[in-house]
Amino acid sequence: MEIAPNTTSLSPSANRSGAAAPQEPAAITSDFDTFLRMLTAQISNQDPLNPINSEQFAVQLATFSGVEQQVRTNQLLESLMSLQGRSDFGQMASWVGMQARAAMPTLYEGQPLTVTPTPPVAGSRHDLVALNEVGEEIWRGRYFSGSGSVVWDGVRADGVAAPNGLYGFRIESFDGDQLVATAPVMTYGAVQEVRMEQGGPVLVFEGGVERFVDEVSALRRGAVS
Repeated sequence: MEIAPNTTSLSPSANRSGAAAPQEPAAITSDFDTFLRMLTAQISNQDPLNPINSEQFAVQLATFSGVEQQVRTNQLLESLMSLQGRSDFGQMASWVGMQARAAMPTLYEGQPLTVTPTPPVAGSRHDLVALNEVGEEIWRGRYFSGSGSVVWDGVRADGVAAPNGLYGFRIESFDGDQLVATAPVMTYGAVQEVRMEQGGPVLVFEGGVERFVDEVSALRRGAVS
């Protein structure tokens, strides 16, 4: 087997949301007052010989009133969604102490680690690779497609027990001697903290590894095995 870190970063991607901070909602009341002042000035300065059609005023008032109502409705929906998000976040607090599975490095402390490779999509031969915290390959073993989860016992390729620390895994697929594809491997880690970030809720694992909640593919109770 081989153990290789899934990513070079132990924290969620920077600027995950890709969006700027939300802007403050428009001051509808202020805009509406401004509109009324402009409308009053327009009436006061209209040409007596060519007065403005009253229907035009009615249409303008109705249009602005409709926009104001729509914005207020949107604000109400956003408020309800925010409340729902806080409720979901509160439920995620129960994940602390459980085991979550994601494509990430995981903490090894002398106990075997269970890894779950994604079924290879290319190549005729597949190797499971284990990597240490700095990305160095420490073990490699043959992986047969459809084998499901694999347990790594923490022994390096030279037969020496690996020291405690963070380890990652990947699948390397070959056609002959040519590497044709690589894929990250899922591992379980103990959730120590749930934190809200701009991009969404973040899980903090043992060893300081962080992943967004939507990167988690499974959840279980009990110790990592």
